[in-house]
Amino acid sequence: MKKSLKISDFGKNGDRLLTTVKKDDLPPLPPPYDKIEAEKKWVEISDEKKRRTTCNLDGFVALSLPRPKDEGEEKQMVDKFVAGLEKLLTQENNWGFLQPLTLTLEYCAKCQTCSSACPVYEESGKNDLYRPTYRAEIWRRLVNKYIKKGPKWLATLKHGDIDLNWTTISRLYELCYRCTMCRRCAQSCPMGVDNALVTHELRKMFSQELGWAPKELHESGTMKQLQVGSSTGMSQLVVKDNLDFIDEDYSEITGLEVKTPWDKKDADVLLIHNAGEIMAWPENPAAFTILLNAAGVNWTLASEEPSYDGVNYGLFYDDFQLARIALKHAASAKRLGVKKVIMGECGHQHKAMMTISDRILIGDMNIPKESCFPFLEEIVFSGKIKFDPSKNNFPVTLHDPCNITRNLGIVKPQRRILRYLCPQFREMTPHGVDNYCCGGGSGFAIMSGNNFPDWRISVSGRRKFKQILDAFSDHPAPEVKKYVCAPCSNCKGQIRDIFAYYEADKHSGLKYGGLVELIVNAMVDLKEPFIKWEE
Repeated sequence: MKKSLKISDFGKNGDRLLTTVKKDDLPPLPPPYDKIEAEKKWVEISDEKKRRTTCNLDGFVALSLPRPKDEGEEKQMVDKFVAGLEKLLTQENNWGFLQPLTLTLEYCAKCQTCSSACPVYEESGKNDLYRPTYRAEIWRRLVNKYIKKGPKWLATLKHGDIDLNWTTISRLYELCYRCTMCRRCAQSCPMGVDNALVTHELRKMFSQELGWAPKELHESGTMKQLQVGSSTGMSQLVVKDNLDFIDEDYSEITGLEVKTPWDKKDADVLLIHNAGEIMAWPENPAAFTILLNAAGVNWTLASEEPSYDGVNYGLFYDDFQLARIALKHAASAKRLGVKKVIMGECGHQHKAMMTISDRILIGDMNIPKESCFPFLEEIVFSGKIKFDPSKNNFPVTLHDPCNITRNLGIVKPQRRILRYLCPQFREMTPHGVDNYCCGGGSGFAIMSGNNFPDWRISVSGRRKFKQILDAFSDHPAPEVKKYVCAPCSNCKGQIRDIFAYYEADKHSGLKYGGLVELIVNAMVDLKEPFIKWEE
């Protein structure tokens, strides 16, 4: 049943939950997953945790925001929040996003077209808290009442009431991390309003003005990458050692010489992986090395920190932090004198390096950047490597990472490859720019504190899991092994967690992986299968 919420209540009763989400609210999953879900218990926040941190939104806690010490600290935080709102709407402080933000402020028609486009809202049982316009309308009322000049009573009369206090800002901060920023809402809006941009701008403001950011994104992500060299915590030596081991392992597995080149000057291509692949999915960097070497590409990896890691979590919460990483990536490419940078299978790396960095880096720091997908397409159809598509003769579907397809419009190259190399390829519905987010977007896939994974898997990832099951409805039994091609590290992390939660391999025979692994698996020169299926 739909849960209606009044926006005017958002700043009231701060010691209570504003709303709750229960399993009975969620649209059912098909058998046997309905029973599996019913048997699992969601983690409850302990009373001790509630005493120490703010828990006043929906019963889930992603951020562990400490409670203020006293009323003086509450007021200080509210004052900083107001100052931050003001800066968001000034050319001097927000020149990059002011125009679309102003459009979103002024022109929402409240038609709710965006709501049906939002999988989080739909899969939550249509809880108003997750409606794309709900969060944006809170921001809109706060701006109109407390930032714009004029009597507050008049703003309230014209735009609706809302209180501004600790309850309001603490709830809004947590609510900013209930949106995956997939931007299906923006794509569907007839007025050009971008509610996901509001989410991004509020996250940025909380980070820059109040010092509030998720630990996983800031401390364990950006700061570790700047200080150590990688968001994984791997130093330059550890990364090189790991890749040496990966090279050795896959040389033995494939019978080919697998050798990753490092710091080659004047190479045609600098490939930048998401370092999470090296730790969690070593088959992905191994496949890139095998393919690029077989195609005779003059390429290299960079060992200079942090250019062996394409992660840039600033994209999700703070433009300033994004710029710090982007400059280091550019400096490394410049130092090596490469002709272009190729981004590996990482969606947010694509957005950070192409959509944003290409617009802020100037002169010789703006080295050409290219997605791996058209690059891989060129290799596959170049005739330099012989392929046997029958090696991939198992059901395959494709998950479209939001930051690659909807944001950058890269839709066809990966499909040309899959249709050529995978005889049983089938699309999800919908797909391409209309795809659904994996549910782990905007940094969620690495956020695992408190009971947030329960929400991330059961609510925000629910639609994607249904899509995957539907794509293989002709072969539901686990005896038929099925491959979900998810060419994005962030998405793979989320899909991994969903599959583990529901035991999808056991019950449906589901496996996930990247695109380049399927390409290498089809190479004639490989005597043994590159893709291994669990027994």
